[in-house]
Amino acid sequence: MHKENRLPQSPKEGILFMMIISIISVNTIAPIIMMLDQGFNMENYLKTLRIIPFIWVIIVLLVTVVAEPIVSKVMPIFLAKTDGFNARILLNTFLTVTVLSVCMSIIGPWVGTGKIGIEPFQNFFHNWFRNFGVAIWIELLVAQPIARFAMKRLHAKQANKAGTVKL
Repeated sequence: MHKENRLPQSPKEGILFMMIISIISVNTIAPIIMMLDQGFNMENYLKTLRIIPFIWVIIVLLVTVVAEPIVSKVMPIFLAKTDGFNARILLNTFLTVTVLSVCMSIIGPWVGTGKIGIEPFQNFFHNWFRNFGVAIWIELLVAQPIARFAMKRLHAKQANKAGTVKL
């Protein structure tokens, strides 16, 4: 999968890929979840916009420190060498969203309310199922396809440059 043109092929591209996905995800998932929880109105949306930078930093840290190590250990258990790109991407997305939604179902309310309490644990299963449902669909239908399209375009542009330089 390393040479797949829809995926990053260098650390620099990996950062760009994660930035695209995380910015789209945080700017869509957080407002949807908060408004499902507190109601759809401008005041709640503006509250969400104020916490999005903090949520974004937390998400990037959770992806790199928690989700990637767990997912990289679990993926080989479920995948065979013959599994294709789509199966690998779907499993990776499913596992990553599972880990992140579990963490953010606890951390998100703490950041949103500005206080650490027991409430996220008391409502965990109700909130987690909703949060996971929102996050998996945003990832599968919006964030991941856009990020893979950006990588494909970047690699096509690089190939065109390399092709014109050789002539």
